[in-house]
Amino acid sequence: MAARSNARKRAFQILFEADQRGVPVREVLADWIRHARSDDRQPPVGDFTMDLVEGYADKVDRIDDLIVTYSVDWELDRMPVVDRNILRLGAYELIWVDGTPDAVAIDEAVQLAKEFSTDESPSFVNGLLARFKDLKPNLRRGES
Repeated sequence: MAARSNARKRAFQILFEADQRGVPVREVLADWIRHARSDDRQPPVGDFTMDLVEGYADKVDRIDDLIVTYSVDWELDRMPVVDRNILRLGAYELIWVDGTPDAVAIDEAVQLAKEFSTDESPSFVNGLLARFKDLKPNLRRGES
């Protein structure tokens, strides 16, 4: 299970870097893969990390719309960059990755918030992702 947690952490780091650099997430993923192949000190980018990043990239507009719609009194660009990217990753995994139990997706996102963000962030992340969990059947309706 630690391997999947590490994969999520790497995916979060890729999303965070893309957000900070203002470049597409797939570009950062390609950079990470290239660096891992050319530098033995860099850990490889595993399949689960790639799946999470690619899946997020396919749903980025929908995920950001959901975060804006359901985060009360928070504009996406005013949200702390760490929280925004934890929510993006957590929302993708919770809503679209059927192989991950909902409770695991939420807990892993909360753990990332505990490790990388403020004291208030874990409860914010937990609350918003719990809302997505409750709405999950409706959020996926109409998608192919």
